[in-house]
Amino acid sequence: MTQPQAMSQEEMTQWVRAQFQRANKHLAENGVIFDSVVTEECRYLAPYVAVWKIKSLDNKFYWVISGDLPCDYMPYESENSARDALRRFSFKWQLKAQEIEESNNLDNTQKQFAEMLVTRAEGLYALYNQQDLWTEIKGGKA
Repeated sequence: MTQPQAMSQEEMTQWVRAQFQRANKHLAENGVIFDSVVTEECRYLAPYVAVWKIKSLDNKFYWVISGDLPCDYMPYESENSARDALRRFSFKWQLKAQEIEESNNLDNTQKQFAEMLVTRAEGLYALYNQQDLWTEIKGGKA
């Protein structure tokens, strides 16, 4: 198996911009209107996942996830970091997959979606557990 080719700075910038736009679109589709982003608390691992802390026009905060996975959001509650948000998204998706699998009218599309949620949830939890990704950088949070 070959390693993925490293992204150029331009490709990275384009990927981050596209994921940010995707996150904002998802919020808007769910009735949350963007005001600002808390950039110092956002994290991304291109081209896999981006976690955004977004402030809405009504002064509420949300964690939003995008990347090579379903775009999703949740209100900012007890998660103090993007790392904690990854763990919560992981748990949320595992529960959603379980709900789908336990429904009586499970068609092939729903089954595939549930399987994808489980796979992505496991991947998010693995990222959460990779301590080297979350070490502090020059006095700031990673």
